[in-house]
Amino acid sequence: MTDGDRRGRIVFLNGTSSSGKSSIADELVGLLDGPPYYRMAVDGFLRMTTLREEHTSDLDAVLRRMRAGFHRSVAAMASAGNDVIVDHVLSEPWRLADCLEVLPGADVLFVGVHCPLAELERREAARGDREAGIAALQFGRVHAHGLYDVECDTGTTSARDCALLIRKALAEPPASPTAFERLRGRQAGV
Repeated sequence: MTDGDRRGRIVFLNGTSSSGKSSIADELVGLLDGPPYYRMAVDGFLRMTTLREEHTSDLDAVLRRMRAGFHRSVAAMASAGNDVIVDHVLSEPWRLADCLEVLPGADVLFVGVHCPLAELERREAARGDREAGIAALQFGRVHAHGLYDVECDTGTTSARDCALLIRKALAEPPASPTAFERLRGRQAGV
């Protein structure tokens, strides 16, 4: 049963692959007080799949459905009164448009996680678990909408300090309208 009087907060981390979103989310989990936050990462949804080689002919459609499901899962968690930390890569315009449609704008703290391209490429190579060049492909796309409630740069700031900045923003009354509300208005032509 849900608590109809409480709507969950969403801390939405958006940045390229290897930008430090997961590290910031790890820090937030240890720093945030009050009701528990649930960490939801799009990569975690991808790891839940039985996707095999024979599915690759319609890979784009499969991944699009998975990401749309991820967005709705985040919305469902928040509408049930849960606070959520989202780790996502909005590298295609439809992803942001879908999130704007299904997520409650007033309850979203939209965080831009930035990092210089040279550092992204260094991290990507050091990780060894990603195809080389993914971060570079995403670099010009992920922040193209240009509007956030909070921004941090993991090239110059530690994940912990970024998390502390986010915690401070959560403790303050939300700006009105929020970045999500302004983006929704822009999308609607208002």
